[in-house]
Amino acid sequence: MLKKFLLKPGVNRENTRYTTEGGWYSSDKVRFRQGTPEKIGGWARISANTFLGICRSLWVWANQAGSVLIGVMTSTRQYVSFNGLYQDIGPDTFLTNGATFAATPGSSLVTVYTNLIPPTTYWAGAWVVIEGAASLGGNITGALLNQKHTIVSVTSLSPAAFTIDVGVQANSSDSGNGGGAATARFFEPAWSQYASQANFGQDLLFNYRGGYLCSWNGSWGFFIGATTVTVSCTGSGDLFVTTTNSYEGPTNSETPLPVVFTTNVSPLVANTTYYLRKTTNGAATVFRVYANADYSGSPINGTGTFSVSATVNISATRVFDTGTAANSPDAVNYMLVSDIFRFVFCFGVNNYGITGGSFPSKELISPMLIRWCDQENYTDWTPSATNQAGSLTLSRGSEIITAAQARQEVLVWTDSALYSLQYLGADPWWGAQIVGDNISIVSQNAWAYAAGTAFWMGRDKFYLYNGNVTTLNCDLRQYVFSDINTAQYDQVFANTNEGFNEIWWFYCSANSSTIDRYVVYNYVENIWYYGNMARTAWADSGLRDYPVAATYLGNLVNHELGVDDDSTGTPVAITASITSSEFDADDGDKFVFIKRVLPDLTFRGSTAGSPSGVLTFNVLKNSGSGYMSPASEGGSNDATVTRTATVPIEAFTGQVYVRLRARQLSMKWESTGLGVTWQLGAMRLDMQPDGKASGSGVSGG
Repeated sequence: MLKKFLLKPGVNRENTRYTTEGGWYSSDKVRFRQGTPEKIGGWARISANTFLGICRSLWVWANQAGSVLIGVMTSTRQYVSFNGLYQDIGPDTFLTNGATFAATPGSSLVTVYTNLIPPTTYWAGAWVVIEGAASLGGNITGALLNQKHTIVSVTSLSPAAFTIDVGVQANSSDSGNGGGAATARFFEPAWSQYASQANFGQDLLFNYRGGYLCSWNGSWGFFIGATTVTVSCTGSGDLFVTTTNSYEGPTNSETPLPVVFTTNVSPLVANTTYYLRKTTNGAATVFRVYANADYSGSPINGTGTFSVSATVNISATRVFDTGTAANSPDAVNYMLVSDIFRFVFCFGVNNYGITGGSFPSKELISPMLIRWCDQENYTDWTPSATNQAGSLTLSRGSEIITAAQARQEVLVWTDSALYSLQYLGADPWWGAQIVGDNISIVSQNAWAYAAGTAFWMGRDKFYLYNGNVTTLNCDLRQYVFSDINTAQYDQVFANTNEGFNEIWWFYCSANSSTIDRYVVYNYVENIWYYGNMARTAWADSGLRDYPVAATYLGNLVNHELGVDDDSTGTPVAITASITSSEFDADDGDKFVFIKRVLPDLTFRGSTAGSPSGVLTFNVLKNSGSGYMSPASEGGSNDATVTRTATVPIEAFTGQVYVRLRARQLSMKWESTGLGVTWQLGAMRLDMQPDGKASGSGVSGG
């Protein structure tokens, strides 16, 4: 007798393996397509380049030139990625003069003494640029010191001192202090591991939790990986800038390309914004220099004949440092840009008139305060009769955790409530109303928004909001929350995989301090599945061809690309498997003998010549007997299914002979090969009655 087994979609672990009969019980690297399981897509690194730190936030946007950029905020650095390059954009925060140095023979660590250093150990791991230092007298030359360094540690606050690693061990002659005329230029550190970011037009805004609100000009995507330019002057005084990259478009309509030089190149002054304009139509690398963004007036001319290299500064700036940004936030927990009328919101922020100056301090933050800038102007934060800047304070909870742009509203989560923030059209411009109370959210990145609904992970269950807050029924709730590291809730993040109607949550299992698990909700089919994967941030496709995710290898990978793991440049097979719940071989009152299996699946999309997988049956006498009890009848309980042809129709192993005796059984399908992908259908088993159980013994015919 042939019996077809078509199991219902989704993975359910809320009950016993037998109670969930007719479904699936465990999965890894598997999703469901119209009710049947298939292996998920592979992934491949976007380039061989890497970044420093652990990436906790990704943001994809496009500048006015049409370049698709990715904001990459890590635990130690701030980057923008373009064409696989990672450009450090950490803000140049301040400069201190008169730096001196001290070396220890036999060590490559050099102590730097300055007259100003931030009073916090957060600066360990930040960049510092040393200039103007002289040799210490031995192995430690001025050339080794006058570079961009990573601060290894802050060793003293009085006197202010930190260490750098110059890569060469000092000797006994390195007793000098570097001349006493060196400068140390500090770049913004990561004030915490977790950042928020959003684009304001083509500009990127970002902040680390507890840190400054910063901005980066999207036009500078043009200079990523090519910050060295040539400044030249002809004998007639015409001044030109020649770049490595080509700028597209006609000369009379391109977006102004701002440029800031790190050093003086007469007549150009360092740290002053100029604007480049192409000299020819089409792709070009030669520009004239103007003082104004609208190219009004004549281009700037030089004197004499020269050609020198210069470096373009494309670091972000702190909004706090902008000349017109009075009362701007300088200590912010979370930020976003509204789709409605483009306001920048800061959640958990310092109040008006309270400032930390050069160094933000979490003690300055009012954790339930929301502030927003004037409409379309993120440098104007002081409320007045002529603008729409303002603020309000929420009441339910002790801290604002995160916020999200939804349809015609901004959702704001505190640690115990959900608010809806809506535009009023008149002073006070924005108002808040509570839409959910006595709820929780585990982290600032634990939410995702899809199909007009917000989904998020709470401390003991999942929620959704589509006008009302409700508990999201989860068939994996016990599995997730009984094996999760609650001390690492801050690492939890969620995002969409819109091409498959999915919400993914990544989290740390109970015995792991790094992310190693994921759980997925398919909001169209209303099903769940899960698996093991190490990722630290995710951004859906949108402007890109593929979703992009950050790995612990310090790189980004394109997901749903290929069928293998190509995160290192060398493809590795992805092991994917799915196991059914226990099901009765017949009616459950007698044993059956199974002699043949007729597989039903497709290897469509595989790149291997002969893709295959292994189908395994675990037999049981009853729910408590354990697998393989009774043992297989001297034959095999598993079989390899291999594709043998693709035309005129796909052909694979049509039938497999086994010898199984069971009353209940569970089925597992697994693939481990390179270039293999698959989708399962309805398996058929050839079985016949083989006796009934009586007491503790078994009788059979």
